[in-house]
Amino acid sequence: MATLELNQIVKSFGSVDVLHGISLSIESGQFVSLLGPSGCGKTTLLRIIAGLEAVTRGTLRIAGRDVTDVAPENRDIAMMFQSYALLPHMSVRENVRFPLRMRNRGTRKEQDERVQATLETVQLGHLADRMPRQLSGGQQQRVALARAIVSDPKILLLDEPLSNLDARLREDMQVELIELHRRLGLTTVFVTHDQEEALSLSDTVVLMNAGRIEQVGGPQEIYASPRTGFTSEFIGSANLIPVRVEETAAGPRATLPWGEVIAVAPGSKPSHKASLVLRQEDMKLLPSQTIIPNGFRATVETRVFLGARIRYVLRLGDMRIKCLAPGTDIFGPGDAVVVSVPDSRAQIIEA
Repeated sequence: MATLELNQIVKSFGSVDVLHGISLSIESGQFVSLLGPSGCGKTTLLRIIAGLEAVTRGTLRIAGRDVTDVAPENRDIAMMFQSYALLPHMSVRENVRFPLRMRNRGTRKEQDERVQATLETVQLGHLADRMPRQLSGGQQQRVALARAIVSDPKILLLDEPLSNLDARLREDMQVELIELHRRLGLTTVFVTHDQEEALSLSDTVVLMNAGRIEQVGGPQEIYASPRTGFTSEFIGSANLIPVRVEETAAGPRATLPWGEVIAVAPGSKPSHKASLVLRQEDMKLLPSQTIIPNGFRATVETRVFLGARIRYVLRLGDMRIKCLAPGTDIFGPGDAVVVSVPDSRAQIIEA
């Protein structure tokens, strides 16, 4: 049985629809990310699951029970907010105990034991008597996480919990969330606008766009096999080039706008109106005199140094595309280059 089932969820604010018939099933123990740009409806959907927003139409079931009109405290879920929302006048221990007190779960001794065990799980057992103001941002975030999981909810909801952390701490917390999920097996719904977070943390990614689900799949699937132009551009910032695809004796070939022809992924269907999906990291830049079996010529317009890699902006006729290359491959603005494209990575989608 699915832990969470959403059936044709519609949400309107006045005359404006922000969710357009969302249907989704999440199995027990899954880590699912709701991913998308600002304003796509992902946080509204999370708040509907939590019971903080009422649905306009549709139904929501948790563990087979219809909870569409059930109050948040009776849904057996826990939510961790972006701001942490710790109670400043309570110690770490009392903050974590709070949901157990509100739900009258166990005796005081049982609560103490459960709180301490949960704090040890998030590596904060030694700080149980500190006040929130005495903690770093990362420690406060762990307290909020401990408070969310202490009652062993059926579903854990995370609303961009890493967005307030610096880059290094965010990386550390990503690892901790992965390990915590592996140990506890909690069904988790995680909202983020960061594609890297979604791909690294999730069993399943739900990509949203303008109040609709654009594509659902595992991280590798949604990255390697985008079904729409939006998915291609949002996941991995791919280049989209309009092409004409024809079947030849040697396999499918795509004619680029400036006339060059390249081999594309086997199985690509003939089309007079298609788009070639080229991910920045799948292209390789070579000196202009290089002869290769599958590639095209371009001119370097801009170079951006990123440390281990360099992002190049390339000019191809009246088009520009981006390419990520190793930091050792140095080309300068104005240099002519050959762009090598493995045919297996040259995906075709309908325009």
